[in-house]
Amino acid sequence: MSLLHLAWRNLIGRPLTTILNLLLLALGIGTISAMLLFASQLEQRLQADASGIDLVVGAKGSPLQLILSSVYHADVPSGNIPLRDASQLRKNPMVAKAIPLALGDSYQGIRIVGTEPDYLDLYGAKLAQGRVWKTAMEVVIGADIAAETGLKLDQEFASSHGLSPGGDLHDDNPFQVVGVLQKTGTVIDKLILTPVQSVWDTHEGSSSHTTDSDTDDEDAGKEITSLLIKYKSPMAAAMLPRIVNSQSSMQAAAPAMESARLWSLVGFGLDAYRANAIVLIVAATLSVFVAFYNTLRERSYDLAVMRMLGAGRLSLLWVVLLEGLLLAGLAAFVGLGLGHGLTEGLANWLGPAHSLGLTGRIWLPAEWLLIAGALSIGAIAAIIPAIAAYRTDVAKTLTGS
Repeated sequence: MSLLHLAWRNLIGRPLTTILNLLLLALGIGTISAMLLFASQLEQRLQADASGIDLVVGAKGSPLQLILSSVYHADVPSGNIPLRDASQLRKNPMVAKAIPLALGDSYQGIRIVGTEPDYLDLYGAKLAQGRVWKTAMEVVIGADIAAETGLKLDQEFASSHGLSPGGDLHDDNPFQVVGVLQKTGTVIDKLILTPVQSVWDTHEGSSSHTTDSDTDDEDAGKEITSLLIKYKSPMAAAMLPRIVNSQSSMQAAAPAMESARLWSLVGFGLDAYRANAIVLIVAATLSVFVAFYNTLRERSYDLAVMRMLGAGRLSLLWVVLLEGLLLAGLAAFVGLGLGHGLTEGLANWLGPAHSLGLTGRIWLPAEWLLIAGALSIGAIAAIIPAIAAYRTDVAKTLTGS
């Protein structure tokens, strides 16, 4: 019988203790695995959604709220800004590109965003079906929205007022789907995009469809929610936010700065989550150690017999060590399965439009370190009982002295 087989037989010979220790260790590993998957994908998503945007200009209020509402579409905007002021800012020589956003309506809780085709280019979005809008009340939908709502080309739907479900329906002015985007892994996957004119028409009851190249006079009285700005030069990063904040009724916020602040808030929660997992793993390690040590005392006679039949001291040491490694390896396998299953279950529960692209069907390089750490914990928990087995005195044990 090989040492590995003997170690396995010893583990299954005490099933309740083995299962309890395995579950304790697996829960700790599963918690850390789920945290790694969530943190890694959330960080990637925040970076991808804010990529290419140097500055966001919107109504006065909280800078973080402005970024959350206009870049990540995870909060309500604090208000609107006059189109005339936004148009003047777009002409500023420090601005390389400015993309307007107009919010206000939704469909089944999914945001309808009035914007320009440059917004698609910002995220490298390509059409999977149809075409980009040409006139007001035409929409292009993200890949996740097509999957979640079942909206198809040429289908019409009525929007509801507000960004939450349950608002008054604008059924007198329906939208028509003219394009479906390929999946990008960014926020655009969960949006419905339309010309800014559509948002104005829906709320003003206007039947005239104009283009986004309105003159300054036509801008009077109209509003948008925000402007996504790309700087023309690094000097603009130092000057443009200060000019906007001090010389206009608008507010400027940098996504990089507000994202760092948001990540620090999320990181505090993740630290608490990580501490809870570490407590579970430490408790499991102590439990495994106590179980092995107590079992060793019960098996001292068996170990002495093995020595008498010719087994070497190292063989006894390796049997106990292999038990620890086998238990830790099984716990790592079960724990990683739990972590990935929990993450995938959470993504399915949230749905494609609200899961932030979360998935449990990926493997992170850091998880190899998690497996190595689990095996190390198994070896650490078993090393003292293994040394005790190595020092087994055959004569004293068999004679009971």
